[in-house]
Amino acid sequence: DLLLSNSCIPFLGSTEGLDFRTLLLDEERGWLLIGAKDHIFLLNLVDVNKNVKKIYWPAAKEKVELCKLAGKDAHTECANFIRVLQPYNRTHVYVCGTGAFHPLCGYIELG
Repeated sequence: DLLLSNSCIPFLGSTEGLDFRTLLLDEERGWLLIGAKDHIFLLNLVDVNKNVKKIYWPAAKEKVELCKLAGKDAHTECANFIRVLQPYNRTHVYVCGTGAFHPLCGYIELG
């Protein structure tokens, strides 16, 4: 219904089946940060498909292999699912992912 009424703009970057997990909205600066499977997206709130920035952040290959050896599904469990997007200061966001059952965290400079 929203598409038919032109009431929304679909995010075209989602065609990769990335399993979006967490969002961080900053209305002041006009962006939306999205955590997904092995990716972090930074979207413009005015047009979510304009100047999309994407960070590819997969789990380490050896961690994925350990995950598969433990009997986990390679496609649905052995990836880096981004779970935490937390403002740290005016220039950085604290980010954590599952890292194929070996959690990892870091900081993203928003610049």
